[in-house]
Amino acid sequence: MFGKRTSTAESAPARPTPVAVPAFRGVGDMAKKTPPTIIEPSLPHAAEAPRSDEYYVTKSMIFGALIEAIDLSQLARLDAESAREEIRDIVNEIITIKNIVMSISEQEDLLEDICNDVLGYGPLEPLLARDEIADIMVNGAMQTYIEVAGKIQLTNIRFRDNAQLMNICQRMVSQVGRRVDEASPICDARLADGSRVNVIAPPLAIDGPVLTIRKFRKDKLTLEQLIRFGCISPEGGDILKIIGRVRCNVLISGGTGSGKTTLLNCLTHYIDAGERVITCEDAAELQLQQPHVVRLETRPPNLEGTGAVTMRDLVRNCLRMRPERIIVGEVRGPEAFDLLQAMNTGHDGSMGTVHANSPREALSRIESMITMGGFSLPIRTIREMIVSSIDVIIQTARLRDGSRRITQVTEIMGLEGDVITSQDLIVYDISGEDASGRIKGRHRSTGVGKPRFWERARYFGEDERLAQALDASEMKNEA
Repeated sequence: MFGKRTSTAESAPARPTPVAVPAFRGVGDMAKKTPPTIIEPSLPHAAEAPRSDEYYVTKSMIFGALIEAIDLSQLARLDAESAREEIRDIVNEIITIKNIVMSISEQEDLLEDICNDVLGYGPLEPLLARDEIADIMVNGAMQTYIEVAGKIQLTNIRFRDNAQLMNICQRMVSQVGRRVDEASPICDARLADGSRVNVIAPPLAIDGPVLTIRKFRKDKLTLEQLIRFGCISPEGGDILKIIGRVRCNVLISGGTGSGKTTLLNCLTHYIDAGERVITCEDAAELQLQQPHVVRLETRPPNLEGTGAVTMRDLVRNCLRMRPERIIVGEVRGPEAFDLLQAMNTGHDGSMGTVHANSPREALSRIESMITMGGFSLPIRTIREMIVSSIDVIIQTARLRDGSRRITQVTEIMGLEGDVITSQDLIVYDISGEDASGRIKGRHRSTGVGKPRFWERARYFGEDERLAQALDASEMKNEA
């Protein structure tokens, strides 16, 4: 099937011409449905010693010979692993024909580099494979940062030029039917594993395309793991489990990278398996484990500027889909009004996230979103909606040492005049830092007695567990 490769390898150009091939993050027919993208040889991976100029000259020559030799239409019919093996066979054959002298380690590095360029996302593949990386931030072709353990680090990942980086960005977003180019320079998308992708391209990005990937761990975090990491105390974790199980309406508030989506995933683990859950997201990244989940995703406008499906469209439509719980990945606009309406009309247990630095600020943001959405409602009416809809706000934060903590669990109590009243159930007190610069602190109960959702917990048979968790928190405070 690849019979022409031997004859053409001899006449391979010294520098390959970019070639259009299908994206290969899927397999078989799925790969062929995506628009073609450009493949070009890449530069070194992270944490490697700088390679010699001779390595790149050799790689460029072999890459060009490979493109001339391989039958791309046949390669597209193979699954990813078979395609990788076929490419490795052809590259080994080219190395033999060209009589290229390389060490075994250099040859393995070269084979891996070329396979990543053709089938994957080029220089980013090693970073995508590392589960401990939380974020990948590419600022143009020559600068790539990663976040590990809450700290940002510069890597030695580089791209050949901004054109290669742009080609990889286009390959990523095309997998979910989206596009990024001069006419549409901002794009949100996702990878096959649920990782969130944002691309902003020239002319908006002055120094070249900027690619940001929020990676999802292959090993999904659980609330028990968050407790072990110190994100919440064991007693606080028990309270959160009960909140998720007894169908409290929950808003998770926090800054960028503070763990809002991770916590939302953890809370949804306690939704009963018999409930119908509908998720609404800009780029689908929630990873619910329940058997009855319907996932909805917004759609950007087409080339003519029409056909957009907004978050508000999704939330309004899912009300007609007989949901028992509605999960909104991020509330950022007029869909806040529809979500509150849903929470207040029989869809108890709905959840969402919002960018805010405190529970009080989260409430203000919800008010602002509704007001800016064109709803001419009195402020008191909006606040009455909020009080009757939202039960609990959970505040998350990324501290200065990079650690993530749940800093407040706050329940909404009611209105006093025109002011929304709330009370903290759990707060995180910072006491200082240790010798290595890690933040020291503890979660404590505020001792408010029975929370407002006590009767709801009793209805679901969780009142005794809730009492035990609150008592345990009190005892720890006294100790």
